[in-house]
Amino acid sequence: MSSSIDETELRAVKSAFRTACLARRAAMPHPDAGARLAAIVLEHVQIPAGAIIAGFWPMGEEIDLRPLLHALHARGHRLALPETPKRGEMLIFRHWHPDAIMIAGRFGTSHPDGPPITPDFFLVPLLAFDRRGNRLGYGAGYYDRALAARQTAYRLGCAYAAQEVPVVPTGPRDQILHAIATESGLITR
Repeated sequence: MSSSIDETELRAVKSAFRTACLARRAAMPHPDAGARLAAIVLEHVQIPAGAIIAGFWPMGEEIDLRPLLHALHARGHRLALPETPKRGEMLIFRHWHPDAIMIAGRFGTSHPDGPPITPDFFLVPLLAFDRRGNRLGYGAGYYDRALAARQTAYRLGCAYAAQEVPVVPTGPRDQILHAIATESGLITR
């Protein structure tokens, strides 16, 4: 996005884009996309041994990350899922394992009833992405704040291939992804 756009106009552009992306994603077929994404990540992404990986529990029409979470757990990785606090606060990442008790959270999210842990590898949800590593989220800035606080952490967007767009509108607080994994392949910038 041009730097001449002001904050109010950027919010309006992102809001309209977000509405269109939500409608588009709802119309996408989903049968085995999560399992295909898991296979691609496990084959093509170098996840350091001992990495604490932040994933996400799918909500709505998001790609199902659970096959990947289970595979990473089976490989011995420590995993975390976010708890969504009040708007404007930082996400709290809580330890997750396949038998963890899940608690209903804000905005239709679910998080484990586990202790807080600090991830160093992020699997990031999104509504849209472009090939430059930009992502459009849901608009509250939770992931941008979490990624900004962990600058050295690896950031892997997880989405359907059809969520790719030519250009994602961005502002100065938007955090860039290192790569995006989809059911069709891995996109690196």
